Amino acid sequence: MQIKAYEGYLADKYGKYAAPEFTNDGVPVVSLPIELRDIPAETVSLALIMIDYDAIPVCGFPWIHWSAANLTPATLIPEDFSRTATGIVQGKNSLISPLGGATDPAVTEHYAGPTPPDKDHDYTLQVFALDTKLDLPQGFYVNELRKALVGHILATATTEIRSRS
Repeated sequence: MQIKAYEGYLADKYGKYAAPEFTNDGVPVVSLPIELRDIPAETVSLALIMIDYDAIPVCGFPWIHWSAANLTPATLIPEDFSRTATGIVQGKNSLISPLGGATDPAVTEHYAGPTPPDKDHDYTLQVFALDTKLDLPQGFYVNELRKALVGHILATATTEIRSRS
């Protein structure tokens, strides 16, 4: 399985420089489109994690921007899928942390776009093809997703996406 590579920088619409209509209380909330290739035929569902390891020197931990499970296998996860999809579960992002300070599930349990504070950051996007749907509640934590993935991964695709500060 492969993710179509992002060339250059993430479009402003999905990150720090998003227009106000694409934000919720200043948080970029329109999720980026993701194009996939070569999804195994036996795939029952997809899961994804988008995380910023460049945030470690800034806040002391990798910043989680989006996690989701039970996506129907498709070659395109469309723009704004995080807010418009039905039948999926989404995990908590790092805005729920004391550093993020958010409490609204519309912000903390969906895509929260990149807003690198110090320099350009690279964001790791992983998509997993799975042999089952996962038994996870809405608002799960990434560690719960990672444990649920064990023994169910048919294929994994990873890409790095750069966003400007």
